[in-house]
Amino acid sequence: MADLPNPSSSDSTEFHHPHNQSLIPILSNDVALQCLARIPRVHHPFLSLVCKSWRSTLYSPLFHATRCQLNTVQSFLFFNVRLFNPKDSTFSFKWYSLDPSTVFSTNTYKSRTLIPISPSPFQPIGACFVSLGRFLYVIGGSIHDIPSPNMWVFDCLTNKWEMGPRMRVGREFAASGVMNGMIYVVGGCVVDNWARSMNWAEVFDPVSRSWAAVPCQIEIKEKWMHASAVIEGRMYAMADRGGVVFEPGAGEWGMVSTELDMGWRGRAAVVDGVLYCYDYLGKIKGFDVGENKWKELKGVDKNLPKFLCGATMANVGGKLFVVWEGNGNGKGKENEKEMEVFCAEISVSKDDCGDLWGLIVWSDVIITVPKGSSVVHCLEVRL
Repeated sequence: MADLPNPSSSDSTEFHHPHNQSLIPILSNDVALQCLARIPRVHHPFLSLVCKSWRSTLYSPLFHATRCQLNTVQSFLFFNVRLFNPKDSTFSFKWYSLDPSTVFSTNTYKSRTLIPISPSPFQPIGACFVSLGRFLYVIGGSIHDIPSPNMWVFDCLTNKWEMGPRMRVGREFAASGVMNGMIYVVGGCVVDNWARSMNWAEVFDPVSRSWAAVPCQIEIKEKWMHASAVIEGRMYAMADRGGVVFEPGAGEWGMVSTELDMGWRGRAAVVDGVLYCYDYLGKIKGFDVGENKWKELKGVDKNLPKFLCGATMANVGGKLFVVWEGNGNGKGKENEKEMEVFCAEISVSKDDCGDLWGLIVWSDVIITVPKGSSVVHCLEVRL
């Protein structure tokens, strides 16, 4: 097992360059580091060409820690696609990143650049995903129909994958979430392990690189979870029938409300304390936990398709990003073999009457993939 970077190792405030080179001759390296950390990430590829010392600095954990300290980190959309290969009818998984801060305009047309990232060594079916700091975690999933305890970790700074510490049990189609700097995983266990089990939920500490059981006092009636979200310090995990809510501070478990259960279907995102998902009637809805009520997101229905196939959502920099699968990319036999993947950036707000409103800031095709492919997941990473 490869040794993962320790997040606490980048807390040092004094910068020592490995080659003892001056980053900017007229400045101390500490001051130069803070200057470089204020430059938007879109310019970093060009900065890395200046010299070796700048390049090694830009990809160092301390540089990322400095950006976090200065609050100059930026939000990126990472999404995962299950690609179909028509030649041999096999599938592979591919990750991409999109920088919402980069918009290239041609007259009234706006587009954004999609960047493929290093392919993961392996991604099983039914894995769950979270991001924490500069790391992207792919957890569990099934390998040849057997739930896996493996966790793969992608360092978005160095563009490298590592295998992390294994979970206590194998899981597939589990729920996951990040609270107080810890990664919680719920459900997805084989039958012998999940009913009233100490292993039905567990937590990963990225500093100690260890998993620990999370006691669960309620009787769990479902194995597979189809959605999860963290709202106001509580983790909500939904199964096909009912769901659970967990508050780590108090160590308390409970059942979700009937209202939330009846309206939540599919992947969701939380923006400003409101949980958004896409329902089977073709509407984006938001659930206000305080009011225990679903509300339609108004103002977006005219500019989005009535049916968002395979839609998944993420909160990226305080905006609601929606990724979905199109029907095709035009006429002709060749185009019939391809499928477009769309993305929309939506600014959401609540008015004085409590109604939810959305404004589409940007929407476009972000990638074209073979027919039979599917969007798996999307989430925010801050770099």
